[in-house]
Amino acid sequence: MYIPKYYKVKNVDEIWGFVQKNSFGTIVTTEQGKPIATHLPLGLNKKGDDYYITGHMAYGNPQWRTFETCEDVLVMFQGPNAYISSSWYGHEEVPTWNYQAVHVYGKASILGKDELIEELAIMLEKYEENRENPVLWDKLSPLLLESELKGIVGFKIKVGDIQAAYKLSQNRNEMDYINIIDKLQNEGNPDSKQMAELMEKKLKNHI
Repeated sequence: MYIPKYYKVKNVDEIWGFVQKNSFGTIVTTEQGKPIATHLPLGLNKKGDDYYITGHMAYGNPQWRTFETCEDVLVMFQGPNAYISSSWYGHEEVPTWNYQAVHVYGKASILGKDELIEELAIMLEKYEENRENPVLWDKLSPLLLESELKGIVGFKIKVGDIQAAYKLSQNRNEMDYINIIDKLQNEGNPDSKQMAELMEKKLKNHI
């Protein structure tokens, strides 16, 4: 991923916090030279000094069969994004786009049944913990679970390289930066509001 120096993020804890928060990712592999992708909710696990991206996909999805032949799997995570009008600057300039993105590269392997069950139980707990009637692994019928397990394939990706870019108008002067936040807050769409909140938080952290 091309990352200008203004936007490069190196803090590993910050990056993994972003991945946990924006865990619906895109997995990219190649099949006979052609890129293929699947969009999935993913987990992050740490064992010793190693990080792993975990997840599962439908057995009928041919992408999991490419894991053995791919030297590196690419996993992409994205946060909010927003159009930035150059009319918000105090000088003539061209418009741009703000965004957050993380690319993770690693070697993928297939999970055994016990590992897959553990991954699924963790995922259900993460997304169901604040529900009124949480659907947890140990509350579901064993017959239903056994049937569902036959239709999916679990995987883990051992992380080898991480690239993170947060393009949040860091290269703008303080007056322009504050004005961008104000304009985004009044755009009337959720992504712009989220971007404004991110930029405001960054500003406060540097005061």
